[in-house]
Amino acid sequence: MPNLQDQRFSSQAICKILLAANLISKDQALDLLKKENSVKHILVKQKTPQKGDQVSKDQPANLISFIDVLLYLKIQRADQPIKRLDEDLIYKTLAAAWKVPYKKIDPLKLELNLVTGTISKSFAKKHLLLPLFIEEGKLIVATSDPFDFEAIKDVEMVSKLKVKPVVSAKSDIEKLINEFYGFRYSISAAEDLFSAKGLDIGNLEQFVHLKPLDDQASTDQHIVNAVNHLFAYSFDQKASDIHIEPKRDICLVRLRIDGVLNTVYKLPKKLHAAVVSRIKTLSGLDMAEKRRPQDGRIKIEKDKTEVEIRVSTIPVAFGEKVVLRIMDPEVLFQDLESLGFSQDDFNKYKKLIARPFGIILVTGPTGSGKSTTLYSSLRMLSSPKVNITTIEDPIEMIHEEFNQIAVQPAINVTFGSVLRNILRQDPDIIMVGEIRDKETAQASVQAALTGHLVLSTLHTNDAVSAIFRLLDLGIPPYLIHSSVNGIVAQRLVRKICPYCAQEFEMDTKELAGLGLKINAQGLIRLKHGKGCVKCRNKGYKGEPGFMKLCPTQNLSKA
Repeated sequence: MPNLQDQRFSSQAICKILLAANLISKDQALDLLKKENSVKHILVKQKTPQKGDQVSKDQPANLISFIDVLLYLKIQRADQPIKRLDEDLIYKTLAAAWKVPYKKIDPLKLELNLVTGTISKSFAKKHLLLPLFIEEGKLIVATSDPFDFEAIKDVEMVSKLKVKPVVSAKSDIEKLINEFYGFRYSISAAEDLFSAKGLDIGNLEQFVHLKPLDDQASTDQHIVNAVNHLFAYSFDQKASDIHIEPKRDICLVRLRIDGVLNTVYKLPKKLHAAVVSRIKTLSGLDMAEKRRPQDGRIKIEKDKTEVEIRVSTIPVAFGEKVVLRIMDPEVLFQDLESLGFSQDDFNKYKKLIARPFGIILVTGPTGSGKSTTLYSSLRMLSSPKVNITTIEDPIEMIHEEFNQIAVQPAINVTFGSVLRNILRQDPDIIMVGEIRDKETAQASVQAALTGHLVLSTLHTNDAVSAIFRLLDLGIPPYLIHSSVNGIVAQRLVRKICPYCAQEFEMDTKELAGLGLKINAQGLIRLKHGKGCVKCRNKGYKGEPGFMKLCPTQNLSKA
Protein backbone atom coordinates (compact mmCIF):
# COMPACT_ATOMS: atom_id res chain seq x y z
CA MET A 1 0.00 0.00 0.00
CA PRO A 2 1.52 3.37 -0.99
CA ASN A 3 2.53 5.78 1.74
CA LEU A 4 -0.18 8.40 2.42
CA GLN A 5 2.52 11.05 2.92
CA ASP A 6 4.00 10.30 -0.53
CA GLN A 7 0.54 10.49 -2.09
CA ARG A 8 -0.07 13.99 -0.73
CA PHE A 9 3.22 15.23 -2.23
CA SER A 10 2.84 13.43 -5.56
CA SER A 11 2.88 15.52 -8.72
CA GLN A 12 -0.71 14.50 -9.53
CA ALA A 13 -1.99 15.51 -6.08
CA ILE A 14 -0.23 18.89 -6.13
CA CYS A 15 -1.42 19.62 -9.70
CA LYS A 16 -4.96 18.77 -8.67
CA ILE A 17 -4.84 21.27 -5.76
CA LEU A 18 -3.32 24.02 -7.92
CA LEU A 19 -5.91 23.39 -10.65
CA ALA A 20 -8.74 23.65 -8.11
CA ALA A 21 -7.31 26.99 -6.94
CA ASN A 22 -7.12 28.20 -10.59
CA LEU A 23 -3.37 28.82 -10.25
CA ILE A 24 -2.50 26.60 -13.23
CA SER A 25 -4.45 25.51 -16.30
CA LYS A 26 -5.04 21.95 -17.53
CA ASP A 27 -2.53 22.45 -20.32
CA GLN A 28 0.05 23.69 -17.81
CA ALA A 29 -0.62 20.68 -15.57
CA LEU A 30 -0.10 18.22 -18.46
CA ASP A 31 3.08 20.05 -19.50
CA LEU A 32 4.41 19.95 -15.93
CA LEU A 33 3.82 16.22 -15.61
CA LYS A 34 5.66 15.64 -18.90
CA LYS A 35 8.66 17.71 -17.83
CA GLU A 36 8.83 16.44 -14.23
CA ASN A 37 11.45 13.72 -14.68
CA SER A 38 13.77 15.73 -16.95
CA VAL A 39 13.71 18.74 -14.59
CA LYS A 40 14.35 16.50 -11.56
CA HIS A 41 17.36 15.08 -13.37
CA ILE A 42 18.73 18.62 -13.89
CA LEU A 43 18.10 19.57 -10.25
CA VAL A 44 19.75 16.39 -8.95
CA LYS A 45 22.85 17.22 -11.00
CA GLN A 46 22.88 20.77 -9.59
CA LYS A 47 22.60 19.54 -6.00
CA THR A 48 25.11 16.68 -6.32
CA PRO A 49 28.40 17.75 -4.67
CA GLN A 50 31.27 18.01 -7.13
CA LYS A 51 34.63 16.41 -6.47
CA GLY A 52 36.41 18.35 -3.76
CA ASP A 53 33.24 20.07 -2.47
CA GLN A 54 32.57 19.93 1.25
CA VAL A 55 29.47 17.85 2.03
CA SER A 56 27.45 18.95 5.05
CA LYS A 57 26.69 16.22 7.57
CA ASP A 58 23.34 17.93 8.16
CA GLN A 59 22.18 17.49 4.53
CA PRO A 60 18.33 17.34 4.47
CA ALA A 61 16.93 13.89 3.91
CA ASN A 62 14.21 14.99 1.48
CA LEU A 63 15.58 15.32 -2.04
CA ILE A 64 13.97 16.86 -5.13
CA SER A 65 10.20 17.35 -4.85
CA PHE A 66 7.60 18.32 -7.43
CA ILE A 67 7.44 21.75 -5.77
CA ASP A 68 11.13 22.21 -6.65
CA VAL A 69 10.19 21.42 -10.25
CA LEU A 70 7.46 24.08 -10.22
CA LEU A 71 9.84 26.71 -8.87
CA TYR A 72 12.55 25.81 -11.38
CA LEU A 73 10.16 26.22 -14.34
CA LYS A 74 8.87 29.62 -13.09
CA ILE A 75 5.28 28.94 -14.07
CA GLN A 76 2.94 31.81 -14.94
CA ARG A 77 -0.21 31.95 -12.85
CA ALA A 78 -3.40 31.07 -14.70
CA ASP A 79 -5.46 33.64 -12.76
CA GLN A 80 -2.90 36.46 -13.12
CA PRO A 81 -0.59 35.75 -16.11
CA ILE A 82 1.62 38.77 -15.34
CA LYS A 83 2.68 37.06 -12.08
CA ARG A 84 4.62 33.87 -11.49
CA LEU A 85 3.79 31.02 -9.18
CA ASP A 86 6.07 31.60 -6.16
CA GLU A 87 6.94 29.29 -3.29
CA ASP A 88 4.85 31.11 -0.67
CA LEU A 89 1.70 30.90 -2.79
CA ILE A 90 2.25 27.20 -3.53
CA TYR A 91 2.63 26.26 0.14
CA LYS A 92 -0.22 28.55 1.19
CA THR A 93 -2.52 26.86 -1.35
CA LEU A 94 -1.42 23.38 -0.29
CA ALA A 95 -1.90 24.26 3.39
CA ALA A 96 -5.47 25.38 2.70
CA ALA A 97 -6.20 22.10 0.89
CA TRP A 98 -4.61 20.09 3.71
CA LYS A 99 -6.56 22.15 6.28
CA VAL A 100 -3.35 23.04 8.11
CA PRO A 101 -2.59 26.70 9.06
CA TYR A 102 -0.07 28.51 6.86
CA LYS A 103 2.53 30.77 8.47
CA LYS A 104 4.89 33.19 6.74
CA ILE A 105 7.82 33.27 9.16
CA ASP A 106 8.88 36.72 10.35
CA PRO A 107 12.48 36.33 11.63
CA LEU A 108 12.13 39.50 13.71
CA LYS A 109 9.49 37.85 15.90
CA LEU A 110 11.48 34.71 16.67
CA GLU A 111 13.34 34.18 19.94
CA LEU A 112 16.83 32.77 19.45
CA ASN A 113 16.83 30.56 22.58
CA LEU A 114 13.45 28.97 21.81
CA VAL A 115 14.27 28.31 18.17
CA THR A 116 17.67 26.76 18.81
CA GLY A 117 17.19 25.34 22.31
CA THR A 118 14.29 22.99 21.58
CA ILE A 119 15.76 20.60 19.01
CA SER A 120 19.24 20.02 17.60
CA LYS A 121 20.40 21.53 14.33
CA SER A 122 20.90 18.10 12.73
CA PHE A 123 17.31 17.06 13.61
CA ALA A 124 15.94 20.40 12.39
CA LYS A 125 17.76 20.12 9.05
CA LYS A 126 16.90 16.45 8.56
CA HIS A 127 13.16 16.96 9.06
CA LEU A 128 12.97 20.68 8.12
CA LEU A 129 11.31 21.65 11.38
CA LEU A 130 11.65 25.06 13.04
CA PRO A 131 10.16 25.87 16.48
CA LEU A 132 8.61 29.36 16.29
CA PHE A 133 6.89 30.29 19.56
CA ILE A 134 4.62 29.01 22.32
CA GLU A 135 0.94 29.89 22.02
CA GLU A 136 -1.75 28.81 24.51
CA GLY A 137 0.57 26.16 25.94
CA LYS A 138 1.36 24.68 22.51
CA LEU A 139 4.67 24.79 20.66
CA ILE A 140 4.10 26.19 17.16
CA VAL A 141 6.47 24.45 14.74
CA ALA A 142 6.96 25.43 11.10
CA THR A 143 7.37 22.63 8.59
CA SER A 144 7.02 22.07 4.86
CA ASP A 145 5.64 18.59 5.59
CA PRO A 146 2.92 18.62 8.27
CA PHE A 147 2.42 14.85 7.82
CA ASP A 148 5.80 13.85 9.24
CA PHE A 149 4.01 12.66 12.37
CA GLU A 150 6.97 10.70 13.71
CA ALA A 151 9.23 13.78 13.76
CA ILE A 152 6.47 15.90 15.32
CA LYS A 153 6.02 13.25 18.05
CA ASP A 154 9.77 13.38 18.75
CA VAL A 155 9.60 17.17 19.20
CA GLU A 156 6.71 16.72 21.65
CA MET A 157 8.76 14.26 23.69
CA VAL A 158 11.80 16.56 23.81
CA SER A 159 9.91 19.80 24.50
CA LYS A 160 7.29 18.21 26.78
CA LEU A 161 4.73 20.38 24.98
CA LYS A 162 1.90 19.64 22.58
CA VAL A 163 3.11 20.56 19.08
CA LYS A 164 0.93 22.43 16.61
CA PRO A 165 2.43 22.24 13.09
CA VAL A 166 2.03 25.10 10.63
CA VAL A 167 3.05 25.04 6.98
CA SER A 168 5.84 27.37 5.82
CA ALA A 169 7.93 27.65 2.68
CA LYS A 170 10.76 25.11 2.56
CA SER A 171 13.41 27.69 1.58
CA ASP A 172 12.44 29.96 4.49
CA ILE A 173 12.85 27.10 6.97
CA GLU A 174 16.23 26.03 5.53
CA LYS A 175 17.53 29.60 5.55
CA LEU A 176 16.46 30.32 9.12
CA ILE A 177 17.87 27.03 10.41
CA ASN A 178 21.28 28.00 9.01
CA GLU A 179 21.05 31.57 10.33
CA PHE A 180 19.75 30.93 13.84
CA TYR A 181 21.72 27.80 14.67
CA GLY A 182 24.92 29.28 13.19
CA PHE A 183 24.56 32.45 15.24
CA ARG A 184 23.65 30.52 18.39
CA TYR A 185 26.76 28.35 18.02
CA SER A 186 29.00 31.43 17.65
CA ILE A 187 27.43 33.16 20.66
CA SER A 188 27.56 30.08 22.88
CA ALA A 189 31.17 29.30 21.95
CA ALA A 190 32.21 32.93 22.46
CA GLU A 191 30.42 33.01 25.82
CA ASP A 192 32.39 29.94 26.93
CA LEU A 193 35.64 31.55 25.80
CA PHE A 194 34.97 34.82 27.57
CA SER A 195 34.19 32.96 30.76
CA ALA A 196 37.83 31.86 30.83
CA LYS A 197 40.48 33.93 32.59
CA GLY A 198 43.06 36.04 30.84
CA LEU A 199 41.56 35.78 27.35
CA ASP A 200 43.33 37.91 24.73
CA ILE A 201 40.96 39.07 21.98
CA GLY A 202 43.76 40.59 19.90
CA ASN A 203 43.51 37.67 17.46
CA LEU A 204 39.89 38.45 16.55
CA GLU A 205 40.69 41.42 14.37
CA GLN A 206 41.14 40.32 10.77
CA PHE A 207 38.04 40.80 8.63
CA VAL A 208 38.01 40.74 4.86
CA HIS A 209 34.80 39.46 3.27
CA LEU A 210 31.52 38.15 4.59
CA LYS A 211 31.12 34.42 4.23
CA PRO A 212 27.79 32.75 3.46
CA LEU A 213 25.93 32.04 6.68
CA ASP A 214 25.99 28.29 6.04
CA ASP A 215 29.72 28.23 5.23
CA GLN A 216 31.48 29.19 8.45
CA ALA A 217 34.27 26.89 9.57
CA SER A 218 34.31 25.78 13.19
CA THR A 219 37.90 26.99 13.47
CA ASP A 220 36.94 30.65 12.85
CA GLN A 221 36.88 32.96 15.83
CA HIS A 222 33.39 33.06 17.26
CA ILE A 223 33.08 36.82 17.73
CA VAL A 224 34.08 37.29 14.08
CA ASN A 225 31.33 34.85 13.09
CA ALA A 226 28.79 36.60 15.31
CA VAL A 227 29.52 40.06 13.84
CA ASN A 228 29.65 38.49 10.37
CA HIS A 229 26.16 37.09 10.93
CA LEU A 230 24.88 40.39 12.26
CA PHE A 231 25.92 42.24 9.10
CA ALA A 232 24.59 39.55 6.76
CA TYR A 233 21.29 39.34 8.66
CA SER A 234 20.89 43.12 8.52
CA PHE A 235 21.45 43.16 4.75
CA ASP A 236 18.97 40.32 4.32
CA GLN A 237 16.30 42.14 6.34
CA LYS A 238 16.97 45.42 4.42
CA ALA A 239 17.83 47.26 7.64
CA SER A 240 19.00 50.87 7.50
CA ASP A 241 20.56 50.94 11.01
CA ILE A 242 21.94 48.48 13.55
CA HIS A 243 21.76 49.44 17.25
CA ILE A 244 23.93 47.55 19.76
CA GLU A 245 22.84 48.69 23.22
CA PRO A 246 24.34 47.61 26.57
CA LYS A 247 21.81 47.05 29.36
CA ARG A 248 22.26 45.96 32.95
CA ASP A 249 22.22 42.21 32.25
CA ILE A 250 22.06 41.85 28.47
CA CYS A 251 23.30 43.33 25.19
CA LEU A 252 20.33 44.37 23.06
CA VAL A 253 20.58 44.26 19.25
CA ARG A 254 17.93 46.18 17.31
CA LEU A 255 17.46 46.77 13.56
CA ARG A 256 15.66 49.72 11.99
CA ILE A 257 13.57 48.36 9.14
CA ASP A 258 11.30 50.66 7.13
CA GLY A 259 11.80 53.33 9.78
CA VAL A 260 10.80 51.16 12.76
CA LEU A 261 13.21 49.66 15.32
CA ASN A 262 12.83 45.91 15.92
CA THR A 263 14.55 43.95 18.69
CA VAL A 264 16.22 40.93 17.08
CA TYR A 265 18.67 39.57 19.69
CA LYS A 266 19.33 39.67 23.42
CA LEU A 267 22.95 38.64 23.85
CA PRO A 268 24.83 37.81 27.06
CA LYS A 269 26.25 41.01 28.58
CA LYS A 270 29.75 39.51 28.81
CA LEU A 271 29.96 39.51 24.99
CA HIS A 272 29.14 43.20 24.56
CA ALA A 273 32.70 44.49 24.99
CA ALA A 274 34.09 41.91 22.52
CA VAL A 275 31.46 42.70 19.88
CA VAL A 276 32.11 46.45 20.25
CA SER A 277 35.89 45.89 20.06
CA ARG A 278 35.43 43.86 16.87
CA ILE A 279 33.38 46.63 15.27
CA LYS A 280 35.87 49.28 16.43
CA THR A 281 38.71 47.35 14.85
CA LEU A 282 36.88 47.05 11.53
CA SER A 283 36.08 50.78 11.51
CA GLY A 284 39.55 51.97 12.58
CA LEU A 285 38.45 53.40 15.93
CA ASP A 286 40.49 53.57 19.13
CA MET A 287 39.69 50.40 21.08
CA ALA A 288 41.15 51.82 24.30
CA GLU A 289 38.99 54.97 24.23
CA LYS A 290 35.68 54.24 25.95
CA ARG A 291 34.87 57.64 27.48
CA ARG A 292 34.47 59.77 24.35
CA PRO A 293 32.17 59.39 21.32
CA GLN A 294 33.90 58.14 18.17
CA ASP A 295 32.97 57.96 14.48
CA GLY A 296 34.30 55.60 11.82
CA ARG A 297 33.31 53.67 8.72
CA ILE A 298 33.48 50.12 7.37
CA LYS A 299 33.37 49.06 3.72
CA ILE A 300 32.06 45.54 3.11
CA GLU A 301 31.73 43.58 -0.10
CA LYS A 302 28.55 41.52 -0.11
CA ASP A 303 27.19 39.73 -3.17
CA LYS A 304 29.57 41.67 -5.44
CA THR A 305 28.24 44.98 -4.14
CA GLU A 306 30.20 47.44 -2.02
CA VAL A 307 28.30 48.61 1.06
CA GLU A 308 29.57 51.33 3.38
CA ILE A 309 28.65 51.28 7.05
CA ARG A 310 28.99 54.41 9.17
CA VAL A 311 29.85 53.63 12.79
CA SER A 312 29.11 55.82 15.80
CA THR A 313 29.94 54.95 19.42
CA ILE A 314 28.89 56.82 22.53
CA PRO A 315 29.22 55.98 26.25
CA VAL A 316 25.91 55.32 28.04
CA ALA A 317 25.00 54.10 31.53
CA PHE A 318 25.98 50.44 31.05
CA GLY A 319 28.81 50.71 28.51
CA GLU A 320 29.33 51.85 24.94
CA LYS A 321 26.36 52.01 22.59
CA VAL A 322 27.14 51.46 18.91
CA VAL A 323 24.95 52.54 16.01
CA LEU A 324 25.83 51.40 12.50
CA ARG A 325 24.20 53.23 9.57
CA ILE A 326 24.13 51.10 6.42
CA MET A 327 24.82 53.40 3.46
CA ASP A 328 23.42 51.86 0.28
CA PRO A 329 24.69 53.61 -2.88
CA GLU A 330 21.45 52.72 -4.67
CA VAL A 331 19.54 54.78 -2.09
CA LEU A 332 21.90 57.77 -1.80
CA PHE A 333 22.37 58.19 -5.56
CA GLN A 334 18.97 58.22 -7.26
CA ASP A 335 17.35 59.93 -10.20
CA LEU A 336 15.90 63.24 -9.04
CA GLU A 337 12.61 62.39 -10.74
CA SER A 338 12.18 59.36 -8.45
CA LEU A 339 12.45 61.36 -5.22
CA GLY A 340 8.80 62.37 -5.07
CA PHE A 341 8.80 65.95 -6.36
CA SER A 342 5.54 67.14 -7.87
CA GLN A 343 6.02 67.92 -11.55
CA ASP A 344 5.80 71.67 -10.93
CA ASP A 345 8.33 71.59 -8.08
CA PHE A 346 10.64 69.29 -10.05
CA ASN A 347 10.77 71.80 -12.91
CA LYS A 348 11.49 74.62 -10.44
CA TYR A 349 14.23 72.63 -8.73
CA LYS A 350 15.94 71.78 -12.02
CA LYS A 351 16.04 75.48 -12.88
CA LEU A 352 17.52 76.28 -9.44
CA ILE A 353 20.39 73.77 -9.68
CA ALA A 354 21.07 74.86 -13.26
CA ARG A 355 22.00 78.38 -12.09
CA PRO A 356 25.75 79.13 -12.07
CA PHE A 357 25.83 80.60 -8.56
CA GLY A 358 23.76 81.06 -5.41
CA ILE A 359 22.69 78.92 -2.44
CA ILE A 360 20.15 76.09 -2.50
CA LEU A 361 19.08 74.85 0.93
CA VAL A 362 17.43 71.50 1.68
CA THR A 363 15.66 71.47 5.05
CA GLY A 364 13.96 68.88 7.20
CA PRO A 365 14.48 66.95 10.45
CA THR A 366 17.22 64.36 10.97
CA GLY A 367 16.73 61.30 8.79
CA SER A 368 14.40 62.95 6.28
CA GLY A 369 16.61 62.19 3.28
CA LYS A 370 18.36 65.54 2.80
CA SER A 371 21.68 63.89 1.95
CA THR A 372 20.00 61.75 -0.71
CA THR A 373 18.54 64.85 -2.37
CA LEU A 374 21.94 66.58 -2.34
CA TYR A 375 23.91 63.57 -3.61
CA SER A 376 21.33 62.93 -6.34
CA SER A 377 21.50 66.60 -7.36
CA LEU A 378 25.29 66.49 -7.51
CA ARG A 379 25.24 63.37 -9.65
CA MET A 380 22.90 65.11 -12.10
CA LEU A 381 25.23 68.14 -12.21
CA SER A 382 28.42 66.09 -12.41
CA SER A 383 30.42 66.20 -15.64
CA PRO A 384 34.10 66.43 -16.69
CA LYS A 385 33.55 70.16 -17.27
CA VAL A 386 32.82 71.08 -13.64
CA ASN A 387 34.74 70.81 -10.37
CA ILE A 388 32.48 69.55 -7.57
CA THR A 389 33.80 69.73 -4.01
CA THR A 390 31.94 68.52 -0.91
CA ILE A 391 32.58 69.23 2.78
CA GLU A 392 30.95 66.60 5.00
CA ASP A 393 30.86 65.44 8.61
CA PRO A 394 31.48 62.59 8.02
CA ILE A 395 31.66 61.66 4.33
CA GLU A 396 28.46 59.65 3.86
CA MET A 397 29.32 57.90 0.60
CA ILE A 398 32.58 58.12 -1.31
CA HIS A 399 32.09 58.98 -4.98
CA GLU A 400 35.04 59.27 -7.36
CA GLU A 401 33.53 62.10 -9.40
CA PHE A 402 33.48 64.44 -6.37
CA ASN A 403 36.34 65.90 -4.35
CA GLN A 404 35.15 65.02 -0.86
CA ILE A 405 36.56 66.52 2.33
CA ALA A 406 35.79 65.33 5.87
CA VAL A 407 35.76 67.95 8.62
CA GLN A 408 37.97 67.27 11.66
CA PRO A 409 37.15 69.68 14.50
CA ALA A 410 39.96 68.23 16.66
CA ILE A 411 42.55 69.85 14.35
CA ASN A 412 40.38 72.89 13.52
CA VAL A 413 39.28 71.56 10.11
CA THR A 414 35.71 72.88 10.28
CA PHE A 415 33.04 73.60 7.68
CA GLY A 416 33.91 77.31 7.76
CA SER A 417 37.70 76.94 7.61
CA VAL A 418 37.58 74.37 4.79
CA LEU A 419 35.07 76.46 2.86
CA ARG A 420 37.39 79.47 2.89
CA ASN A 421 40.32 77.37 1.67
CA ILE A 422 38.58 75.46 -1.12
CA LEU A 423 37.65 78.71 -2.82
CA ARG A 424 41.31 78.72 -3.93
CA GLN A 425 40.77 75.25 -5.48
CA ASP A 426 38.71 76.67 -8.38
CA PRO A 427 35.41 74.92 -7.52
CA ASP A 428 32.27 75.32 -9.62
CA ILE A 429 29.85 73.56 -7.26
CA ILE A 430 30.25 73.23 -3.49
CA MET A 431 28.22 71.00 -1.20
CA VAL A 432 28.35 71.90 2.50
CA GLY A 433 27.05 69.03 4.63
CA GLU A 434 25.27 71.33 7.07
CA ILE A 435 25.16 75.03 7.93
CA ARG A 436 25.22 74.91 11.71
CA ASP A 437 27.11 78.05 12.84
CA LYS A 438 27.76 81.68 11.90
CA GLU A 439 31.20 80.96 10.41
CA THR A 440 29.83 78.36 7.97
CA ALA A 441 26.82 80.51 7.07
CA GLN A 442 28.98 83.54 6.29
CA ALA A 443 31.47 81.51 4.24
CA SER A 444 28.63 79.89 2.26
CA VAL A 445 27.09 83.28 1.46
CA GLN A 446 30.48 84.66 0.36
CA ALA A 447 31.04 81.61 -1.87
CA ALA A 448 27.62 82.11 -3.47
CA LEU A 449 28.24 85.83 -4.02
CA THR A 450 31.60 85.15 -5.70
CA GLY A 451 30.20 82.94 -8.46
CA HIS A 452 29.82 79.47 -6.96
CA LEU A 453 26.78 77.22 -6.69
CA VAL A 454 26.43 76.11 -3.05
CA LEU A 455 24.16 73.27 -1.93
CA SER A 456 23.65 72.70 1.78
CA THR A 457 21.22 71.59 4.49
CA LEU A 458 19.59 73.25 7.48
CA HIS A 459 17.77 71.58 10.37
CA THR A 460 14.43 73.38 10.22
CA ASN A 461 10.91 72.02 9.99
CA ASP A 462 9.88 73.93 6.86
CA ALA A 463 11.27 76.09 4.07
CA VAL A 464 10.21 79.44 5.51
CA SER A 465 11.88 78.76 8.86
CA ALA A 466 15.22 78.45 7.05
CA ILE A 467 15.19 82.21 6.41
CA PHE A 468 14.71 82.95 10.11
CA ARG A 469 17.47 80.46 10.92
CA LEU A 470 19.90 82.33 8.65
CA LEU A 471 18.89 85.61 10.29
CA ASP A 472 19.48 83.99 13.68
CA LEU A 473 23.00 83.00 12.52
CA GLY A 474 23.76 86.65 11.80
CA ILE A 475 23.27 86.83 8.01
CA PRO A 476 21.79 90.26 7.06
CA PRO A 477 18.46 90.18 5.16
CA TYR A 478 19.93 91.82 2.03
CA LEU A 479 22.61 89.09 1.77
CA ILE A 480 19.99 86.36 2.15
CA HIS A 481 17.98 87.96 -0.66
CA SER A 482 21.07 88.25 -2.89
CA SER A 483 22.54 84.78 -2.31
CA VAL A 484 19.72 82.27 -1.65
CA ASN A 485 18.20 80.84 -4.85
CA GLY A 486 15.63 78.61 -3.19
CA ILE A 487 14.75 76.39 -0.24
CA VAL A 488 13.28 72.89 -0.33
CA ALA A 489 11.53 71.29 2.66
CA GLN A 490 11.12 67.52 2.61
CA ARG A 491 10.05 64.50 4.64
CA LEU A 492 10.70 60.80 4.39
CA VAL A 493 7.49 58.84 3.88
CA ARG A 494 6.75 55.17 3.60
CA LYS A 495 5.76 53.59 0.32
CA ILE A 496 2.51 51.64 0.20
CA CYS A 497 3.15 47.91 -0.15
CA PRO A 498 2.55 46.99 -3.81
CA TYR A 499 1.43 43.47 -2.86
CA CYS A 500 -1.56 44.50 -0.72
CA ALA A 501 -2.40 48.00 -2.01
CA GLN A 502 -6.16 48.62 -2.08
CA GLU A 503 -8.14 51.50 -3.51
CA PHE A 504 -10.66 53.44 -1.43
CA GLU A 505 -12.64 56.65 -1.82
CA MET A 506 -12.40 59.80 0.28
CA ASP A 507 -14.18 63.14 0.08
CA THR A 508 -12.08 66.19 -0.76
CA LYS A 509 -13.64 68.00 2.22
CA GLU A 510 -12.15 65.38 4.57
CA LEU A 511 -8.77 65.79 2.89
CA ALA A 512 -9.00 69.57 3.26
CA GLY A 513 -9.62 69.03 6.98
CA LEU A 514 -6.34 67.09 7.08
CA GLY A 515 -4.53 69.98 5.42
CA LEU A 516 -4.49 68.51 1.90
CA LYS A 517 -6.06 70.82 -0.65
CA ILE A 518 -7.09 69.11 -3.88
CA ASN A 519 -8.23 70.96 -6.99
CA ALA A 520 -11.32 68.81 -7.28
CA GLN A 521 -14.65 68.22 -5.59
CA GLY A 522 -16.47 65.13 -4.44
CA LEU A 523 -14.97 61.70 -3.99
CA ILE A 524 -11.46 60.83 -5.17
CA ARG A 525 -9.79 57.43 -5.32
CA LEU A 526 -6.78 56.79 -3.06
CA LYS A 527 -4.74 53.75 -2.05
CA HIS A 528 -3.70 52.21 1.24
CA GLY A 529 -1.91 49.01 2.25
CA LYS A 530 -4.16 46.35 3.77
CA GLY A 531 -1.22 44.43 5.26
CA CYS A 532 0.21 41.12 4.06
CA VAL A 533 3.07 38.68 4.66
CA LYS A 534 5.32 40.62 2.28
CA CYS A 535 5.19 43.78 4.43
CA ARG A 536 4.80 42.04 7.82
CA ASN A 537 1.18 43.27 7.93
CA LYS A 538 2.34 46.90 8.11
CA GLY A 539 0.80 48.05 4.82
CA TYR A 540 4.10 49.71 3.87
CA LYS A 541 7.13 48.22 2.18
CA GLY A 542 10.38 50.08 1.52
CA GLU A 543 12.46 49.74 -1.63
CA PRO A 544 15.08 48.36 -1.12
CA GLY A 545 14.27 48.12 2.56
CA PHE A 546 14.26 51.88 2.94
CA MET A 547 11.35 54.32 2.98
CA LYS A 548 10.78 56.32 -0.18
CA LEU A 549 11.84 59.95 -0.28
CA CYS A 550 9.16 62.51 -0.86
CA PRO A 551 10.17 66.20 -0.79
CA THR A 552 7.07 68.23 0.05
CA GLN A 553 5.49 70.79 -2.23
CA ASN A 554 7.02 73.56 -0.16
CA LEU A 555 9.57 75.12 -2.50
CA SER A 556 10.27 78.74 -1.64
CA LYS A 557 12.25 81.61 -3.10
CA ALA A 558 13.94 83.62 -0.39
